[in-house]
Amino acid sequence: AGAQAGELRKVIRVVDGDTIVVSPNEKVRLIGVNTPETKDPKKTVECFGKEATQFTRDAVEGKTIRLVMDEVNTKRRHKDRFRRTLAYAYLEDGTMLNAELIRQGYAHAEIRFPFGHRGEFRELEKSARAQSVGLWANCPLR
Repeated sequence: AGAQAGELRKVIRVVDGDTIVVSPNEKVRLIGVNTPETKDPKKTVECFGKEATQFTRDAVEGKTIRLVMDEVNTKRRHKDRFRRTLAYAYLEDGTMLNAELIRQGYAHAEIRFPFGHRGEFRELEKSARAQSVGLWANCPLR
């Protein structure tokens, strides 16, 4: 299923760079991306976390997006251990937010778990690192 499938939902709030809330009140964790922490009470705000949150806010807050699930998560009913819905978010122009976060250096590719766009996301991260964009330019390597 490509960007054509999925359902249109309105984004009512952005929690951080990789987590949004869609109406009526469903938390969505973007598949395959990990932006620096800003909300974990056990961690300090990580380098470039605020910028990643702002990027996601500017991209989707108050807008309608298309949520697309990944078949790999069907068994888990498309939920993570925090009961957030796992999805790809497509903007009205067809851009996939998940990929854009990595492409522009706001996120790492989260490849610990399998998902359909894993190879593509890994390449996007390699390219962002090579071009020193976003967090790759602004944060000391961990």
